[in-house]
Amino acid sequence: MAKKMSIPNETKQVIEGRINRFNKQHRCQYIPRYKNDCLYLDRQDGEALSCICRLTYNGKLDDWDFAIFKYSSEQYDDEEFFFPGADFVDGTVEGAMMAGLEAYPW
Repeated sequence: MAKKMSIPNETKQVIEGRINRFNKQHRCQYIPRYKNDCLYLDRQDGEALSCICRLTYNGKLDDWDFAIFKYSSEQYDDEEFFFPGADFVDGTVEGAMMAGLEAYPW
């Protein structure tokens, strides 16, 4: 079994800056969560905090694996690419957030 790579603190700081800029530009509220090699992007929609997607760190800032949260199964699915916004998935955090806005409009 391959050892999971943890996300460096410096990378987390850069990502949080990108999320803050995106939130301001798009008037939304993505909130990051980290666990091992994964960045979970949740979004505050009014009173509710909604799961949107999971990104898996591959050692580079702009090369993340993407998994959309599927409410039908209550799981993240890295095989699903037939949803509104899938065209935005490009390995970047910004692409993942744009995909999330299209897949789950608020």
